[in-house]
Amino acid sequence: MGDLEKWRDEFPILARTVYLISNSLGAMPRRAAQNLSAYAEAWATRGVRAWEERWWEMPLEVGNKIARIVGAPDGSVSMHENVTTAHLVALSCEGPSGTRRRIVCSAMDFPSMIYLFRAQEANGFELKVVPGADDLTVDTARLLDTIDESTAVVAFSHVLFRTSRIMEAMAIARRAREVGATVILDTCQSAGIIPVDVTSLGVDFAVGGCLKWLCGGPGAAFLYTRPDRLKSARPSVTGWLSRSAPFAFDIGPDDVPRADAMRMMNGTPSIPAYYAALAGLDIIAEIGVDAIRAKSRRMTARLLALVDTHSAEGFSSAAPRDPERLAGTVAIDVPDAPLVARTSASASASRRTSTTRWTRSIASSPKPRRSSRSGIMPRHRYGRSSLDAAVRSIGHRDFARNDWPRARQTPEPREVPDKREDADEDHELGAVAHARLRQHVPHQPERRLRPADGPHRSVKVPTLVSLAFGRRLHPR
Repeated sequence: MGDLEKWRDEFPILARTVYLISNSLGAMPRRAAQNLSAYAEAWATRGVRAWEERWWEMPLEVGNKIARIVGAPDGSVSMHENVTTAHLVALSCEGPSGTRRRIVCSAMDFPSMIYLFRAQEANGFELKVVPGADDLTVDTARLLDTIDESTAVVAFSHVLFRTSRIMEAMAIARRAREVGATVILDTCQSAGIIPVDVTSLGVDFAVGGCLKWLCGGPGAAFLYTRPDRLKSARPSVTGWLSRSAPFAFDIGPDDVPRADAMRMMNGTPSIPAYYAALAGLDIIAEIGVDAIRAKSRRMTARLLALVDTHSAEGFSSAAPRDPERLAGTVAIDVPDAPLVARTSASASASRRTSTTRWTRSIASSPKPRRSSRSGIMPRHRYGRSSLDAAVRSIGHRDFARNDWPRARQTPEPREVPDKREDADEDHELGAVAHARLRQHVPHQPERRLRPADGPHRSVKVPTLVSLAFGRRLHPR
């Protein structure tokens, strides 16, 4: 049994699902339910006294757990409702001044970032979006050349969400410091899956969330502020939680903010989200990100090998082939992906009570591989056969080409047991899921999609290889 095998039972969904989508929503630890129950018990039995006994300082408690995972000192990480809000708080510490008015980001960053940055143009900023290449990369040299003395803020993703490419964060942060620009690093797709050391990187701010690789669920995002910046930080997005004497209700201009990371907070925090996040953070800290990274590299390598094996059938991937540049996700471009997505959604809708359930997420665009991706979860054991079965099932020729007459002849498979003991049963899980999927979707003729600006043609866009019922990528 591998060192990570013992953690499998900590995640209930793994007893019935091959869960390959931690890049969107991490699996819930069993202890998260227990912690949420403790929250309910405190509210029910302690009432308003719970604020004094734990809740008021809980953002710092959770922030310190995150700090130890991302290489930050205690007292430097504040908690926020979502990553966009965390970005906004960091931005509110800056302002355009003279010729230094530019915000630099890339077109491969998460759209919520770019929406927020563009909105800052109303406050006097100018936005410069460095375009992405056709292979969904960002040319580091081009990004560095864009950062100059007119740059106020450089905001970029540590790991690109479409391809899981690890950006050259050290070089970008160094260039920003050379010209006196503030750096905001987005760790949404890096914290918990690859080693992160915000102190060594020297960034001014770093943002991230617990809902993905940190297995903490939505509602618990974080903001790291470099300690020397924290001493004088005065975010304009603020509130009473940031004050040193909040219950004095002093509204004068000379009130004093807290000296720790909570000076970056604003209104009343979401306490249930903090309880939910505790279990995942404790588990990751106990395992260690280095061990997680080692397992992730073995899994991503296997997925890419499967893509190469099936390349003649139309499989491809925009994921970096250099393991040093690839984080925890492999995006697989599947043949006839729109049809695959519609089919898997139809099957899951008709068999929601089955042991194995399917999910899909798909978004079309002018170029392939623009939006969706298939993620893997490195913290828990999946044998090679699990990954093989998932890829074969979603991309099976009969399935992708919609060969339903032959599919309908597939005999009813037996139920899949919740506990799988070896790789053979992992293989059986994928086979049964595929058989069910093919059997319970009505016959449809193969259809081609007509783009708005062109003739009939097949359109290839990515689809998630995942066996957990759901609808779309969860919002950030």
